[in-house]
Amino acid sequence: MEKHLTVGRVAGLAGVTVRTLHHYDEIGLVRPSARTAAGYRAYAAHDVERLREVLAYRRLGFGLREIAALVDDPATDAVAHLRRLRRLLLARRDHAAATVAAIDRELEARAMGIRTTPEEQLKVFGAQLYERIGSDYPATRRTEPRIAAKVWEALGDARTVLNVGAGTGSYEPPDRAVTAVEPSAVMRAQRPAGAAPCVAASAEELPFEDQSFDAAMAFSTVHHWADPIAGLREMKRVARRVVVFTYDACDPGRTERFWLTRDYLPEFGELLVDWPSLADLTAAVGGSAEPVLIPWDCADGFFEAYWRRPEAYLEEHVRRAVSVWTRVGPRAERRAVEALRDDLASGRWAERNRDLTALGAAELGLRLIVA
Repeated sequence: MEKHLTVGRVAGLAGVTVRTLHHYDEIGLVRPSARTAAGYRAYAAHDVERLREVLAYRRLGFGLREIAALVDDPATDAVAHLRRLRRLLLARRDHAAATVAAIDRELEARAMGIRTTPEEQLKVFGAQLYERIGSDYPATRRTEPRIAAKVWEALGDARTVLNVGAGTGSYEPPDRAVTAVEPSAVMRAQRPAGAAPCVAASAEELPFEDQSFDAAMAFSTVHHWADPIAGLREMKRVARRVVVFTYDACDPGRTERFWLTRDYLPEFGELLVDWPSLADLTAAVGGSAEPVLIPWDCADGFFEAYWRRPEAYLEEHVRRAVSVWTRVGPRAERRAVEALRDDLASGRWAERNRDLTALGAAELGLRLIVA
């Protein structure tokens, strides 16, 4: 790039007005630190890099004060900002994909002469990803007692527990004082009577004082957070012990070990691009990770749960309770389901996966992080 860029040149390249750049200068958000040969103020390379981050966060809807805090964070370098921005943009893409899928379903319904309700029509544009899939959670997403036992054992002697991304309340230990955090109104509304009190908040901004809880737990939720590392650090801040059930996105054999992603849904791999490594996740809380095997008759219908029951993936209500299907989009979902249906009917799936019938549990990349 040119050694220094004038204000006018930067405005033209960035698609903003000179007035905007002057405002950023006045409030100390981005100040051109160089001078041209003629003595005019100009942007050096590091100024342009900072401006790029500011504009990206701004176009994602962040306020200027929030942006200033983000770009001034000494613990976040340019690469970390790019990775965070990419995750935020992918989350926006997922939301758009969920909206497109909802519109496609309505178009198909209207083609058959079926009219959706006013409530359904409004939800198409007002919902987050969980709002699209959350209504099917109670039918298939239940506590798996064998996995719950591992989670509760990892909590140790903690008496007060914060459940972050709590959903409908699965895996909340019944013998502890639990406080739940859940950003989705749909999920909060489905928490059963007598469930732990639930606060509407995000993992990245937990509304609690430092060390407020003996332990903080998060079960199968980190992949929904806009900034997983920030959320995990928040858990570490508010609790003396942290327990997280998640997956190892960087495990090179993960997609190959699971026949669904290997043979039918290769798009799953795209969802893991730039996802923090297991080492990054454990480092965020100063902990360690251990594998969690999935029993063949797992009661909790998360993505990998039906590894020995392939017919379940043909069921619409099973897929709607798993965010992966919404995130890969309706076209990939239809192709995968149709191919699986054909292979089950022909016996190809059984022939290809005959070794699975002898297994009582499978290692599919799921991990329990404990700190």
